[in-house]
Amino acid sequence: MSVSRPRLFRAGFATITALGADRWLGPLARGRGIILTFHHVRPEPPAPFSPNALLSITPAFLDRTLTALKQRGFEIVGLDAVPDRLADPAPGRPFAVLTFDDGYRDNLVHARPVLARHGAPWTLFVTADFADQSGRLWWIELERAVARLDRVTLASGLDCPARNTAEKGAAFEAAYRALRAGPEEVLLDEIAGLCRRAGLVPGTVAEELCLTWDALRALGRDPAVTLGAHTLSHPMLAKHDARTARREMDESRVRIEAETGRSVRHLSYPVGDPTSAGPRDFTLARDLGFATAVTTRPGHLFSDHAAHPHALPRVSVNGLHQTDAALASLLSGVPFLAWNRGRRLNVG
Repeated sequence: MSVSRPRLFRAGFATITALGADRWLGPLARGRGIILTFHHVRPEPPAPFSPNALLSITPAFLDRTLTALKQRGFEIVGLDAVPDRLADPAPGRPFAVLTFDDGYRDNLVHARPVLARHGAPWTLFVTADFADQSGRLWWIELERAVARLDRVTLASGLDCPARNTAEKGAAFEAAYRALRAGPEEVLLDEIAGLCRRAGLVPGTVAEELCLTWDALRALGRDPAVTLGAHTLSHPMLAKHDARTARREMDESRVRIEAETGRSVRHLSYPVGDPTSAGPRDFTLARDLGFATAVTTRPGHLFSDHAAHPHALPRVSVNGLHQTDAALASLLSGVPFLAWNRGRRLNVG
């Protein structure tokens, strides 16, 4: 019988803390800083079928995360400070940066009060189409369609039963993997078809879940908040030609600045793994004048990243691992010794 990845991760985090490796290996593994990734922050427990639960943490766990950062000596700084911190030849206290992707309403309702209590600066990466209350949050559309359907079929021939929670989980995983491997236009078309079969209207999730431009303008007046660009429509940039990728980056910045009156100096690549953002996109972000651009490649920040500010790694605060053991492990940097095979840089 196979062991699920979440169970393996839980076991790994527990082992690291039980052995004290987060303490004795930490000085070797921990970098000069860390950029944390968040998505949803909301108090509601996940439903039995919640394949996107990894993207959601509770306000209480956000509070525990900020407390753990301070207890372990991290200074929470804004993203603007990162280039100078990395370039400084004299390392000071380790630093942490808090980033939130997509622009969800729950970030304002549930995350902001916690962040304010801790006096923590944070960055919200805005997808322009989501702020327009349009665009395709396709991973949520796929979850909602599978939740309603008793069978999931794709034009590629994939055909999965989805009659109960276990089957729905397997069907979501199979469809997600198959669609992520192909062109993005096929992914969007196939998920739109599943939505229609399930009685859902594709392209309506943003209106329910994402902040409007009015809300973003108000949030942008908060000096603790940095607004960053997360493209126009949230594409996996590496799947598109250079002209499209450049437009998605540049025009999203122009739009956010025009709507909010705030300067936009930082970019987050949608999805952000090596299949979604690569060296071409790092070069585009640099040439467009962004001060930094962040991926979802996992890891801490080291001095060598000063030469690669448009390919910065982040560490996801995962909703499936809301434990003190997971926090201690991730903040120590120890898991990345194995995950990155000892490499400090992953920019290829």
